Amino acid sequence: MNERPLILVSNDDGYQAKGINCLVSVLREFGDVVVVAPHIGRSGKGCGITSEVPVKLTKISSEEGLEIYSCTGTPCDCVKIACHAVVPRRPSLVVGGINHGDNSAVNAHYSGTMGVVLEGCMKGIPSIAFSLCSHDADADFTPTYDVIRKVVAQVLERGLPAGSCLNVNFPNSPSYAGVRVCRQAAGTWVNEWEAHIHPRGGEWWWLTGEFAVEDKDPQADRVALDSNYVAITPTTIDFTDYRLLKEMQEWEL
Repeated sequence: MNERPLILVSNDDGYQAKGINCLVSVLREFGDVVVVAPHIGRSGKGCGITSEVPVKLTKISSEEGLEIYSCTGTPCDCVKIACHAVVPRRPSLVVGGINHGDNSAVNAHYSGTMGVVLEGCMKGIPSIAFSLCSHDADADFTPTYDVIRKVVAQVLERGLPAGSCLNVNFPNSPSYAGVRVCRQAAGTWVNEWEAHIHPRGGEWWWLTGEFAVEDKDPQADRVALDSNYVAITPTTIDFTDYRLLKEMQEWEL
């Protein structure tokens, strides 16, 4: 008898976040689910790992087809320790999210949700990140479910190329204009820091900022989102710039 797919789930908002629990409710239709997620929010950790202190792993609950663990480490740590010490066999899929917040454009580099799937990808496991463009702790994730089902079904059936994963972002909308397969938009953060005077002297700085996108290409992920399309961006762990690589063959080094 064929085993049901094993799906490893994590996030960067913490195991109690609404987004991950909504995601789990959908993924249980496809297989057995193991959640290993941070014990508190770990947004912005990217592919960061914990190397100077130990991490604590705690089983939160267990039932038929679902186990949930919290981890004091980063999202990337969660995938590492899950694959090393928790899952009973190699996962069929690693899924990150549903993130509370946009992970399009260069935000993907900072994202702990993307850290989850990049780590899964580096382990050779098909991996998908899902994010909603809303930071509301009680955001409505139900409009995302149909697309999540379709993407998960396709990846379980077709797999993904070695070294590639998917970054899926949803507009904060009750319905969508459609789905676009996109490239990463060009953009950058500006006005990133706000200074405050400490009452005992010196300045404290709060990270803040605004995201500026000059990209107008409809196939760019942030542009698609602004037009109310779900944006799916195929992403690779290979950072090599092959255009520059070819040009550099002519350098005199």
